[in-house]
Amino acid sequence: MTAVRQAFTRESADARRADLVEATTAVLAQAGLAGTNVRAICAKAGVSPGLLRHYFAGIDDLVAATYQATSDRMDAIFAAAVADAGADPRVRLTAYLTASFRPPVTDPELLGAWTAFWALARSDARMAAIHAESYAGYRERLGELLAACGAADADRLAIMLTAMVDGLWLELSLDAGSFGAEAAAQMVERAVGALV
Repeated sequence: MTAVRQAFTRESADARRADLVEATTAVLAQAGLAGTNVRAICAKAGVSPGLLRHYFAGIDDLVAATYQATSDRMDAIFAAAVADAGADPRVRLTAYLTASFRPPVTDPELLGAWTAFWALARSDARMAAIHAESYAGYRERLGELLAACGAADADRLAIMLTAMVDGLWLELSLDAGSFGAEAAAQMVERAVGALV
């Protein structure tokens, strides 16, 4: 009976941590860094500030956990896109790159949170480490996909294509009417065709 109760408690704690992370994402997206504080996050999550301090050492820990969770979520989305693409290396590469132009990656809330993370990565060592690890992982997987397509100098191509995808994603997220998701995907496909 004790083991069942402990498992339930752990699951509940994980769910509460996840709720706080989700609320932090929403507050960052809606209020930006300046409006992100313990009171706003707890109000969004429907919990007391004491509960936040029970699960996180403070707001900085919660924001870092939110960045890590968001990065992990993006990794899973990109991995699923590749897995769903089948066995053809070129199709897998295109799926990985163009997943950035479809929901949930194009969610406006994600843009708000992501830009806050980028801003914090410039001044906070922990956030910079999460950023560096996240982007290194993305580029490494992209390099592997490029190498599977026979690309020479896959590591440098991965840097260039990552920058291109980030720029297109940012512009598309800021103004979906500027060129559209399909046009962004076509631009990336054209670039891959010229480079690989």
